[in-house]
Amino acid sequence: MWRLGFFFHEMGFGLLSIFLPLYVISSAIGGSLVHIGIMSAAALFVAIPASFFWGYVCDKTRNYKRYILISFLASTAFLYLFTLTKDVNLLIILYSIMSVVHVAHEAPKNVLIAELYSHEDWERTFASYEGFTEIGWLIGLLLGFFMSTYGFGSATTLLACAGLNLTAFVLSVFLVTDPLLVFERGLVGLERTIDFTSRGVFLASRLLDGISVNEKLKKENIGLFCSGLALFSLATSILFTPMPIFVSNIVSEAGLPASLVFAIFALNSAGGVGGYFLAGSRSTRLTGKIGIGKIVMFRSLLAFLLIAGL
Repeated sequence: MWRLGFFFHEMGFGLLSIFLPLYVISSAIGGSLVHIGIMSAAALFVAIPASFFWGYVCDKTRNYKRYILISFLASTAFLYLFTLTKDVNLLIILYSIMSVVHVAHEAPKNVLIAELYSHEDWERTFASYEGFTEIGWLIGLLLGFFMSTYGFGSATTLLACAGLNLTAFVLSVFLVTDPLLVFERGLVGLERTIDFTSRGVFLASRLLDGISVNEKLKKENIGLFCSGLALFSLATSILFTPMPIFVSNIVSEAGLPASLVFAIFALNSAGGVGGYFLAGSRSTRLTGKIGIGKIVMFRSLLAFLLIAGL
């Protein structure tokens, strides 16, 4: 039940994800694609150190619910402030500041999943969480489709985003609780250390006995993995940041209603829902490098097909 607040939070940001770029380039704000790029880049630039900060603080204080509530309530306040400005530069500043507090819920959410479930269930639990919240994102996009179809104004749409985040805050007040004991991640770290030591002793004993071994003793290269993840995120941002504008231009040139932009991204989100639940059901079969490698190759192929179709 603690996930229900996150469900409404994703609804709000699903609606905002497509509406905000279109709002920035609208006549009400008078921005351009350059402003959207600056806004996204600035938000990511400040969100990265903020993520480290919130992760450190919530682990240091062992108070995770507090930072989830801060994230949802602050997002509500900033989304309301969006309705009071028509200046694109001020909007960029507000969005960047909102990104700092918005990411405050990410680290506590990961801790809740890690500590409320055993590490054998982490892959399936993370996939089911992402699938559940992706449904909220999908509903937010469908809400944007209907609001655009029936001509709701920009202020009303932003207030709807703020209202959904306020709902997430209220639900989290009652449904989210801090774990009584925080030890599951420590057990996993201890287990990895013991496993690494055990393999080292085994290989050393075989070498001392004069038996050749082909196995190499090495730990996971976290730095290399993070570098690959950063490049993957960079490619994703380059592709998807201007995508609502490109799709909007295609829809406009075809003489189709603007609400169709939300519908197209809703189809993408529906595919994401299926992908998350499929990943959860196959979590025991696709693990480690094999699973990640197949997923990255498949996603890259889809990205090339998308670019070729534009």
